[in-house]
Amino acid sequence: MTGRSASAASAEAIGAGRVAPDDEAGSPDWLGDGIGHIWLPYAQMQTAAMPLAVASTEGVRIRLSDGRELIDALASWWTACHGYNHPHIVGEIKRQAEIMPHVMFGGLAHEPALILARRLAAILPDGLERVFFSDSGSVAVEVALKMAVQFWINRGVAGRKKFIAFRHAYHGDTTGAMAVSDTEDGMHHLFKGTLPEHFLLEVPRTKSEIAALDDFIKGRRDEIAGLIIEPLVQAAGGFKFHRPDTLAAIHKICARHDVLFIADEVATGFGRTGTLFACEAAGITPDIMCLSKALTGGAIGLGATVATERVFDAFLSDDPECALMHGPSYMANPLAAAAANASLDLFEREPRLDQVLAIADHLQGALEPCRALAGVKDVRCFGAIGVVELDEMRGLDWLRDRFVGEGVWLRPFGNVVYTMPALVISDDELTRVTDAMVKIVAEWSRKFA
Repeated sequence: MTGRSASAASAEAIGAGRVAPDDEAGSPDWLGDGIGHIWLPYAQMQTAAMPLAVASTEGVRIRLSDGRELIDALASWWTACHGYNHPHIVGEIKRQAEIMPHVMFGGLAHEPALILARRLAAILPDGLERVFFSDSGSVAVEVALKMAVQFWINRGVAGRKKFIAFRHAYHGDTTGAMAVSDTEDGMHHLFKGTLPEHFLLEVPRTKSEIAALDDFIKGRRDEIAGLIIEPLVQAAGGFKFHRPDTLAAIHKICARHDVLFIADEVATGFGRTGTLFACEAAGITPDIMCLSKALTGGAIGLGATVATERVFDAFLSDDPECALMHGPSYMANPLAAAAANASLDLFEREPRLDQVLAIADHLQGALEPCRALAGVKDVRCFGAIGVVELDEMRGLDWLRDRFVGEGVWLRPFGNVVYTMPALVISDDELTRVTDAMVKIVAEWSRKFA
């Protein structure tokens, strides 16, 4: 099958009405041969465009099979904090692959995972000591929720099975994680009524709102197992930001009423907001923290749920039923643990947090011209995150195609155009990203606003 006929057949198979002739001509055979068997993420397959065929990656660049090169302004869904193919991470994965690609973690242990657990405990907010490994951020959240509910059961406290979550929250796509995400306005609203129902509140921002949260928890304390929040940045829910003092106040309320505080740092962990972990900015230690995404530098999937000794101690008993009964098959995968250890090496050796500050400074100034454009609701930045919020998303496919045309990989969604680049992005590369954002949002404003 030729590249053109393969691409045409695959376009028909997925209903991709936006495949341009140039895209067809450059499509490799493997794309055409396989696309009819793929279910793409977050995509309506009846109308989805043909995905771009990637040949290789390097640094912050994605090389396509047709020869084009894109600057990845999203760090591959916020994971590749050191860029792609960092030689230290790749080298450690290769070394580990020759020794032991994988071994079950039930009844066995291995060096990469235990070294990683010790190193995480050393750099996390003081008191987070016990690391439970999994294979993704969603599963890390699932484990946290199970820990919180069983914590109370093991202590002989009945009825504390609900969680406080927040509007615009997104904690993952698995069932428990969906249930503590925003099921009213978020992407999981179709499942409202079939998921466990929890308390969905607004993030409090004023003294009166904080007092109202205090009153709410005080009145419902006997029902609440825990509170879960994305500290400082609610990412996939639309990049809503809140202040460190707000986070500290919420944490204080939870401590006052003995409600477990769960910090979902899947998106914010490892420098993204300006400190290694977002909780540091508020000076707090959560009872449970969830990690993934940049944990391995974007090289391979790994999740971690980290608890304090107080939480861990509630599971210690002569009764086998008090154990945490969870164990993913690829839990603590040695390749992933090796990648994570290599990533931590880079945070120790290279100036990642200084790079975050430089990116933040650039984004603040470079995106500001968008504020004056018709149809733009807000421009905001937090650490190495830059967001242009539109009053309403119109022309989504047009926007995505235009960014590719400018040589930049950006995926606007909801009503936001945003960037979360690798922390190693150069000044010139970042300028190309922000110039493209300003240029294309201005075009969008004239065309759609």
